[in-house]
Amino acid sequence: MSKSIITLILMMCCLGCQNKASKVFTEETIQIIPKPKELMLNSGSFIFNDKTQLYLPDKRYFRTTDPLRARFKTTANWDLKVATELPPSNVIRLTENKNLAEEAYTLNVNSNDISIEANSYSGFLYGLETLRQLLPSEIERQDEVKDMVWEIPAVQIHDAPRFKWRGLMLDVSRHFFDKDYIKQTIDRLAYLKMNTLHLHLVDDQGWRIEIKRYPKLTEIGAYRVDQEDKPWNGRPTQPVDGAKMYGGFFTQEEIKEIVAYAESRGITVVPEIEMPAHVTSAIASYPEFSCLEQPVTVPSGGLWPITDIYCAGKDSTFEFLENILTEVMDLFPSKYIHVGGDEATKTNWKACVHCQKRMKTEGLQNVEELQSYFIKRMERFISSKGRILIGWDEILEGGLAPGATVMSWRGVKGGLEASAEGHDVVMSPGSHCYFDHYQGPMDTEPKAWGGFTPISKVYEFDPVVDSMTEDQARHVLGGQANLWAEYIPTTAQSEYMIYPRIAALSETLWSPKANRSWDEFSSRLTTLFKRYEYQDINYAKSVYTVTADTKVNAATNDLTVSLDTEFPNTDIRYVLNDNEMVSSAEPYSAPIEIHATTTIKASRYVDNKPVGKVFEKTFNYHKGVGKKVTYNTMYSDSYKGRGANNMVNIIRGTKNFHDGQWQAWIGNDMDLIIDLEQPTEVSEVKIGAMENQGPDIYFPTRVEVLLSTDGKSFKTAGIIDRPFEVNPVIVLKDFTLQFNKQMATHVQVKAISLKKSPGGGGAWLFVDEITIN
Repeated sequence: MSKSIITLILMMCCLGCQNKASKVFTEETIQIIPKPKELMLNSGSFIFNDKTQLYLPDKRYFRTTDPLRARFKTTANWDLKVATELPPSNVIRLTENKNLAEEAYTLNVNSNDISIEANSYSGFLYGLETLRQLLPSEIERQDEVKDMVWEIPAVQIHDAPRFKWRGLMLDVSRHFFDKDYIKQTIDRLAYLKMNTLHLHLVDDQGWRIEIKRYPKLTEIGAYRVDQEDKPWNGRPTQPVDGAKMYGGFFTQEEIKEIVAYAESRGITVVPEIEMPAHVTSAIASYPEFSCLEQPVTVPSGGLWPITDIYCAGKDSTFEFLENILTEVMDLFPSKYIHVGGDEATKTNWKACVHCQKRMKTEGLQNVEELQSYFIKRMERFISSKGRILIGWDEILEGGLAPGATVMSWRGVKGGLEASAEGHDVVMSPGSHCYFDHYQGPMDTEPKAWGGFTPISKVYEFDPVVDSMTEDQARHVLGGQANLWAEYIPTTAQSEYMIYPRIAALSETLWSPKANRSWDEFSSRLTTLFKRYEYQDINYAKSVYTVTADTKVNAATNDLTVSLDTEFPNTDIRYVLNDNEMVSSAEPYSAPIEIHATTTIKASRYVDNKPVGKVFEKTFNYHKGVGKKVTYNTMYSDSYKGRGANNMVNIIRGTKNFHDGQWQAWIGNDMDLIIDLEQPTEVSEVKIGAMENQGPDIYFPTRVEVLLSTDGKSFKTAGIIDRPFEVNPVIVLKDFTLQFNKQMATHVQVKAISLKKSPGGGGAWLFVDEITIN
């Protein structure tokens, strides 16, 4: 080979290396979540190599470097060594700066070195996690990446959190997750600069922490009859003897390991030991601490009302709980100890001689004040140990213990009330922070508890309520997401419900409110998705789900269908009827007009290919569309649907009964008449109904269709009888009545309600459309 050819090859290799390192950075390409408080992009970049070192001011900060060193070890097969003396260049230098706030940090990157300044362990950790997010997404891969230039932009970042409580609650009672998953979750929280993991260790369906003084709490209370093959709210009480059991618990050694691991990631683990309710697992283990003192079984599924609660009249109950909390506080250094305090049905207290005696002795007027006495007594014990009691907002009832902190979940009312009284609060309203809610259309998502909390709604969350005074706002510690686990049987499902919504929450709790916008955040979210994929996180892609908003022109009965996703400027394409998505899809740019029965299929497109779930819906133009409806029994003001023509407007309701498409009757039958305006041939009528027995929505027990040719005299055309059946799942059903073809000018439809639910309350009847063919 000639020298000139060799020279040319060497020049090309050098040019290739230069090209790899010549990445152009803009502020838009810097995609950090949560968004830093201040960021300035400078010219130049820093390139990591196998000679890059770390320099620490003190060995106690060594574990802050674990995540970054582990990533380089996996993806580049490099060991980022810790230098004993400060190298002149190619170094990540950590420097203490006592002028910075507790969790604040500064990050300066230039072509020679990287400097991180902080005043605390957490500050250094967060600076290094930001550094990790500046690296290419491939840093998160689980295997070695060849020929990668690990380059980051020259930046100057000044960052600090807006709130000091940035949390996630994991319910490990309803379904148990082991320590490895807990530690994995801790890593992912630290990645987003979250600092609190609240473990819901106790509930009716399982006691999940070893208490050495009371071994039956885990011998009995940690296990229930395995009915995981049945819906949560459809699991009957079963005898324990010989049954296959479901359960588990953390030993005290495992708890110590989790707590230590969390500390290494800047996270405080807050334990929750429920009281006085949500403790059937404890009563099953030690019935003597209840009012009735009767043996009970750990329930396998849903339980309501919760009447087997601790007896507030026995001093032995408080001794039992104080002994438990003593062991718990020895394991958890957390300043806060969560005692629950929610959803206590006090029926047994009203009849219990011990509780009645306590009320008389203490001068208590009612059982709400008895609960207040209970919580105040526990608060005195917890504060005597140098800790702070925190509980759900029900602990406000009857008067709040002076040193207690409130976690407001029933909206923001509890937080407003507690902060006005001078108490600290953590805001966790179900409207924005309950991750057991659906995050996409219910018809397209795995079973969830209910409600609708998409990631864009989480991003709207602000722990400080507009009506708060400045003094109240100072009492807001921050916010927290809660993942109740009734419908979370696996770690994969847990991940699906947490991610990516936790990213939105992390930014609302960390970043300045003025710096945030959904459009800008959503652009950074796409990069996070790529990182989640490299980390093998089963994150939800519901943000890409195509949804439809439909409107009917009352004058023409024409329908317009608008398509959208949560992401702005999504490439949506659609086809009508039998056309194929891949070959025939048209870009969506304006609402689709429909004049006849039509099926729409739509999807998000990436690189000219459909990705994610395909939206598909048929809009059925039947003979009753747009006709006048007369209601013989009026629907409830709470569920009016789209008004008088709701039953004949083509638009169908979803499993979300709050979607505005349903009309409903409570404790009453539906009876209405549709005026077809002229003699029309009719042979079929369908009545669309919902059953969701959790919130007392039941199918009709009878449906009757009557026809008339004059609007006065009606004759029965068909009847369906359907006796009540227990049904633990949500079902949408068309009750179809077919009959010989008949001419009619009016169609009367009667749906007979169950009237009373099995629990004794009013039964709802929900109907969305009456289809006439």
